[in-house]
Amino acid sequence: MSGAAAKEPHVPVMLAECLAALEVQQGRWYIDGTFGAGGHSQAILEAGGSVLAIDQDPGARAFAERLNISKGSEFIFLQQNFRFLDSLAKQSRLAGVAGVLLDLGVSSMQLDMAERGFAFRQDGPLDMRMNPEGPSAAEVVNSYTQDELAAIIYKYGEERYSRRIARKIVEQREKTPFETTGQLAEAIAQAYPPGYRREHPARRSFQALRIYVNDELGALEDALVAAENILADSGKLVVLSYHSLEDRIVKHFIRNSSYLKAESKKPLLASDSEITENPRARSAKLRVARKLSEAKT
Repeated sequence: MSGAAAKEPHVPVMLAECLAALEVQQGRWYIDGTFGAGGHSQAILEAGGSVLAIDQDPGARAFAERLNISKGSEFIFLQQNFRFLDSLAKQSRLAGVAGVLLDLGVSSMQLDMAERGFAFRQDGPLDMRMNPEGPSAAEVVNSYTQDELAAIIYKYGEERYSRRIARKIVEQREKTPFETTGQLAEAIAQAYPPGYRREHPARRSFQALRIYVNDELGALEDALVAAENILADSGKLVVLSYHSLEDRIVKHFIRNSSYLKAESKKPLLASDSEITENPRARSAKLRVARKLSEAKT
């Protein structure tokens, strides 16, 4: 991570609401499954809780080191995917935690770093991996069949023009393989029909590729099961999601769980004032559930 990036951390979304939902207690342990720049973790620590922070992005370690210096034994950071949070908690000798916080999706830090390849508005290597292992977005768009690409873009981006976009990608790569985000964004824009657009035509396709490359929905499903397993009785599950695919998984998991009870039927939304200050909060949905000591009847 560059020095510039380290000085401009991601602003945590709905921080006050997350803290209130967690009901932080002095000396109890909480898991921040998506550490990022550490905004949520630091707030939990300041409220008196202890934190096991998890993040698969290598760039998060620089922010974790700052908290390690000031918080010592009250703070543990592990570079790993949050889908393993129950085993990571046990590895850290934590048996039954008071709360699990998951802030889903890509952070503004990652979007702002062109070299990470997440953003369609900045030209950079076509990567999109949160963890530098596994196939990159470039490998996917340059090697998958047209039908496979269309399926990914439709399923994970809910993109109505997925077939047109996939066809354009295949046509373009036969001339020149895709190497940068700018090349891909331009090809997608050319595949779109003319007319007024409320959003950039590449937004949904980039979302789809990012979710697929990082197996984000599969990781979320695993993390929810893991959170339910590791939470102590009356422990809180707090999840911030930013698009319908994530929110649907969280809502259905809580509803179908035998040991989690939703705190409210509808998700909490960010205030108008927060949205004005932090536009990323506009699409945020916060769902909260409590771990029951006995199975629901």
